[in-house]
Amino acid sequence: MDKTDERLVAALRHDARASLSDLALQLNLSRTTVRARIERLIQRGDVLGFTVVLKEDVLRDPVRGLMMIGIEGRGTNRITRALQGLKEVRAVHSTNGRWDLIIELGTETLEELDQALAKIRMFEGVQTSETNLLLSTKKST
Repeated sequence: MDKTDERLVAALRHDARASLSDLALQLNLSRTTVRARIERLIQRGDVLGFTVVLKEDVLRDPVRGLMMIGIEGRGTNRITRALQGLKEVRAVHSTNGRWDLIIELGTETLEELDQALAKIRMFEGVQTSETNLLLSTKKST
């Protein structure tokens, strides 16, 4: 991806509904060039798709958080399977560094989030954890 592609992707991230003409004007390119670059980015797999974020998606989980957990021994697969069965868990990410897993959680209330965190901390093999509340989201995919 060259600098022009990066500028195009940045413009699409700002407004994925922008017309080819508007993008061309903003980037000082021809409409044909913008269309060709978008098609190439999609074909190469750099752009996987476009999405819509609905207000109801945000309202569904007014309380959201990230929980980082450190796992003792070789329990990562077992704990991941258990996490995927919890209704409060939106995603489970494996990672490197201090934490073994990062869990995205969403609930209706702080009390529900607290209960979910307590439940996860009780899983056999969860050694340490740290949780951060998400206060606002500027972009969501």
